[in-house]
Amino acid sequence: MRPPCAFGLPGVLNSKHPMSVGVYIQVPFCQTKCTYCNFHTGVVSRDRYEPYAEAVCREIIESTESAAPAVDTVYVGGGTPSLLDPAALARILDTLRRTYPGEPSEITLEADPETITPQKAAAWYSFGFDRISLGAQSFEDRELRAAGRMHRREDICRAVDLLRAAGFRNISMDLIAGLPHQTRESWEASVSQLLRVFPEHVSIYMLEIDEGSRLGRELLEGGTRYSAEAIPSDDAMAEFYESACARLAAAGYEHYEISNWGLPGRASRHNLKYWRREPYFGFGAGAHSFDGVTRWANVHDQARYVALIERGTSVREQMETIQPLQAFHEEFFLGLRQLEGIDFEQIARDYQPHLGNLILTVRDRIDNLRSCGFIQLEGERLRIAPDHITVSNEVLVQLLG
Repeated sequence: MRPPCAFGLPGVLNSKHPMSVGVYIQVPFCQTKCTYCNFHTGVVSRDRYEPYAEAVCREIIESTESAAPAVDTVYVGGGTPSLLDPAALARILDTLRRTYPGEPSEITLEADPETITPQKAAAWYSFGFDRISLGAQSFEDRELRAAGRMHRREDICRAVDLLRAAGFRNISMDLIAGLPHQTRESWEASVSQLLRVFPEHVSIYMLEIDEGSRLGRELLEGGTRYSAEAIPSDDAMAEFYESACARLAAAGYEHYEISNWGLPGRASRHNLKYWRREPYFGFGAGAHSFDGVTRWANVHDQARYVALIERGTSVREQMETIQPLQAFHEEFFLGLRQLEGIDFEQIARDYQPHLGNLILTVRDRIDNLRSCGFIQLEGERLRIAPDHITVSNEVLVQLLG
């Protein structure tokens, strides 16, 4: 099942990044489909879990023949990977370790609170998982019910206790600003409870409204199902976000990416690879990969993915060589998500042979946006001004045209 580009080793070797990669494992199974979810996940019979795990192991084994790069981070996401039998997760990690060199410095597992048991938590820790990303979303039961989540506030607190007892000292928790029925009071209550739990890492996402989710379609069509009429306004969501920024900073969290905060030294090493355009390989249905030059994706349908693996056929659905103009745009759209910003002068030097005129235009736009207070340029570091992070997309559009 050799892909057209043998896991992009030439791309990695020719990239500006070191010969180490992150690995993402996609587990597309859920107990229920959240109303706001626009991911390619689904609710299927549990008897599909084991064949899927076996297919992922086979894809890992067949992904490389020699000179495999070292793996330094692993992220098992979904979906709800914590639904898998612990033995299946152990087998996937073991296969990865036997196929690729290196011992990862960070191995993350996404988990839903209601799926965590003492036995699972202990097993995960023993396999080498050292970071859990816990999908809390809210500490208010009314908001959780409206979103189609199965857990409740008490489940979140219980899950954290179980994880701590098992030995985990690196827990990330998510909150969503903009859930149906969310108010200023309920949002502040959720943030207060999160700060009492005090995870090492926090992600706060603004509710996305698009046709890819049931809730998004309902709102765009003017309907009332899924409590669409109870979604807070855009201004309210921005206020929630800004309030969380202030409270997390006061509690000692470092805001290092638009949606992410960590206690000192607890930034997500794996996710930083995406924003820095470093190489990562994805395994599983719908997983994406990037070798520094080429980007590709696997088929999304998990049943088709398993069938293709069993037939020894490539699961690649699309492959794209990133051209200089697209790469240049990605340097900004991804890099400026980081609060530290980007090294603009280094980027200018890298792309000058291909995009000299565009770089001159961008320099002029930087001057204009600086004068308006939208961006900051200190030495060679270009960043979005902290008080304009909530409108970062609009700033980027003005910057790149």
